Amino acid sequence: MRKIVLALALFSLSTASALAQQPPGGRLGTGLPVPRYVSLKTDRVNLREGPSKDHRTAWVFQRAGLPVEIIAEYETWRRIRDSEGTEGWVLHSLLSGRRTALVMPWVKGQQPPISLVDRADDKGGVVAQLQPGVITNIKGCDGKWCRVMIVMDGARDVDGYIQQEKLWGVYPNETVE
Repeated sequence: MRKIVLALALFSLSTASALAQQPPGGRLGTGLPVPRYVSLKTDRVNLREGPSKDHRTAWVFQRAGLPVEIIAEYETWRRIRDSEGTEGWVLHSLLSGRRTALVMPWVKGQQPPISLVDRADDKGGVVAQLQPGVITNIKGCDGKWCRVMIVMDGARDVDGYIQQEKLWGVYPNETVE
């Protein structure tokens, strides 16, 4: 009898633990893969402590196109993480499926510029020199190189290739079409 009670207690603890890891009410979002990268749709996005407008705003993003990673979903809310590791909840309508990436945001201080080249090859001709933190639009990735475009205000957009490992907003070895 004692073994049965112990087994039931362990089962209920494991069930409670599994339920605690799911969103309240067990309601999930889109069914799309999590985690996944998306970008901010507007230049003012409130990052909230929980999945409702009743939760306090912990941070305000002010950079449209910034890549973020969706790490959880609950109804119309998405838990996101930015390149610095900051996490919180945003309304799904403030996110875009457009893929963008940041050039080496982990680099701090003085860093030589990163070359954007005209072909997916270390010997490609340099099209532009990029500073860490520049937002790029992802046109495609083959797992090693990404073709990106940088939108220039008042000037011609810049298009070229950069090594995938130098971008935050695509997974290692991910293919993007």
